[in-house]
Amino acid sequence: MLRIFLIFFSLFVATSCSPGDGNENTSEDPTAGENPDEGEEPGPETNEPPEEPDFYYGADLSYVNEMEDCGAVYKDQDGNNADPYKIFAEAGSNLVRVRLWHNATWTNYSDLADVKKTISRAKAEGMRVLLDFHYSDDWADPAKQEIPAAWEAQIDNTEALGQLLYDYTYDILEELEGENLTPDIVQVGNEINPMILQKGELQWPINWTRNSSLINQGIKAVRDLSAEKNAGIEVMLHIAQPENGLWWFEQARNAGVTDYDWIGLSYYPIWSDYDLDEVSTPLSSLINTYNKKLMIVETAYPFTMQNADSANNILGNDALVPGFEASPEGQLGYLNALRDVLVEVGAGGLIYWEPAWVSTSCSTQWAKGSHWDNATLFDHDYKATLGLNFYNGALND
Repeated sequence: MLRIFLIFFSLFVATSCSPGDGNENTSEDPTAGENPDEGEEPGPETNEPPEEPDFYYGADLSYVNEMEDCGAVYKDQDGNNADPYKIFAEAGSNLVRVRLWHNATWTNYSDLADVKKTISRAKAEGMRVLLDFHYSDDWADPAKQEIPAAWEAQIDNTEALGQLLYDYTYDILEELEGENLTPDIVQVGNEINPMILQKGELQWPINWTRNSSLINQGIKAVRDLSAEKNAGIEVMLHIAQPENGLWWFEQARNAGVTDYDWIGLSYYPIWSDYDLDEVSTPLSSLINTYNKKLMIVETAYPFTMQNADSANNILGNDALVPGFEASPEGQLGYLNALRDVLVEVGAGGLIYWEPAWVSTSCSTQWAKGSHWDNATLFDHDYKATLGLNFYNGALND
């Protein structure tokens, strides 16, 4: 998510907690990090998702498997223990986003085995899936696009690096397709405002000869696998904040990056040049200029300013939008208002980022607990908040 590296670094300093300290969850989850046994039957029976909806009501549930292993037991709005995927599906969610890191040795999660588990659970509840390739061993965002360690030797060989990116993307999708876990949309990179696959300090301006070649190799891998398997997978390119989308997609088009279906954006008012009542302007411009579908793939809003643990929360009072207080009602109001803006401009969806990243006894790389526990769609007792009613809009469409 936007600025997550810089923000978490400041949290690290504030909490005097070094990465890996505390109770980093390395649970002996028998499914974490394992490959399926040879001869394993294809994925579980799933409820086939309906035709593509006019509007996606999505949830990024990348943290759920880890949170459950850390002891979180989610409750519906009536206070009954329930499968979180079922909670979202029954509320109306029709899309689950899930991230994939290349080889994150510091965690047992967001690897291919974990992603398979997430996709399986989402499809079992009839929800579609957006797979988010970070192309990194750690968070990729506007402050960091760190090349996977396994690819570093080819960092200056664009052709060879592009082939590595193509093969990796294709092989992941082929394995998923073979287990009936094919995603519906694939994100080629995460918040790729800077040039992708860099090492250390970011290089500016973007070297578009290199960048377009690499991005197009990722797109080509999706297109090739989708055509060969008749899978109908769509391609998304994801930029943080609408104002950055304005210059980035123009430069990308000029460099020959045009074969994609979706413009994906992160939109957090606290970090955007556009307030909620102004954001329709850049969104309309992007839709009308590029004739692509558009989705906000990351947003969130606090339901409280209380912190459930020692991990400092990212969204504070400065994240509040006038007219929407830090309350369950304010959280729902913000989501509905943003949804209305998106519908008005002809956009195709809204995804809540990590609505289930609740506080547990496990640790992040920076502190014990969650840096998002005041902005989830579950309260500090793991009970679904009023904000979950945002998804009811899908039931009424």
